[in-house]
Amino acid sequence: MQIGVIISTRNRRHSLRALLETLDAAKSPDGATVHIFVVDNGSTDSTGEMLREYVERNGRYPLTVLEQPTPGKARALNQGLASAQSDLTIVLDDDVTVDELCLVKHFEAYQHSEFAAIQGRVVPGKDAQGQTADPKRLREYNIPIIDYGGDIREIRGLTGTNMSFKREVFKKIGFFDTRLGPGASGFSEDTEFSMRIRRAGFKIGYTPHAVVYHELNPARYGRAYNRDVEYRKGVSRSIYRHDSILFRVIPDMFFNCLRYGIYRIFGLSEKAYKTEGRIMKCWGYLVGKVQHQAKSKSTA
Repeated sequence: MQIGVIISTRNRRHSLRALLETLDAAKSPDGATVHIFVVDNGSTDSTGEMLREYVERNGRYPLTVLEQPTPGKARALNQGLASAQSDLTIVLDDDVTVDELCLVKHFEAYQHSEFAAIQGRVVPGKDAQGQTADPKRLREYNIPIIDYGGDIREIRGLTGTNMSFKREVFKKIGFFDTRLGPGASGFSEDTEFSMRIRRAGFKIGYTPHAVVYHELNPARYGRAYNRDVEYRKGVSRSIYRHDSILFRVIPDMFFNCLRYGIYRIFGLSEKAYKTEGRIMKCWGYLVGKVQHQAKSKSTA
């Protein structure tokens, strides 16, 4: 069994180095070989230099560095997938660190299940000063927290950051949509990929035992960042979904505006925070659809 670990990175030298160090300490599944592929997606910091030094160190697992200068995480991941050709592919974001059993638990989740893809657990890590997350402020950190309980179970979709899938998946459904994700529309390359996985008849599972720790970055804290994220999620959704604007998107935005006002009046800050994001997602969807229509007319 060949396991390929694919990491797309751009201008996150210190975060990437922390991830690679934890991968060096991660245990390897019995009967499997692990190869790490880092795709540098046009970094302009010293990521390339750090990676060259890391390769020369000859770490625990072979490390191949690939270059993808055209912006787009999906494009970078596709290059990694094409190069790795592994039996099992694990995709990790470059701003996480892994538990020492992460690789083992991804591998084991397939041994006694029918899953063709697995979502691992994502929990808050630390910031650059080594401070851990305040449990009362988790939403404000604006990081993906993935926890569906303590059992292996079937789920509807992958949230990325810490996921894996068998080779037969991308052989059948193709690669990630390069219109989506960071460096392109901003988000949703994993969501759209999940939809195609299900349509192809594959099952997606979740394991709580394959754990990564997402770094805390003060630049991502607070409402302004959340608004921007949800807006870009809406724009991304407008690319691959065809929701009714008249009967779904506009009513959703209207009623969420009402809810937002009520929550603010009664001081329900957490609900207001979440609802504000829903409003921005609807707005992003509308703007995205208008932009697509304008582009279609201009090229007609």
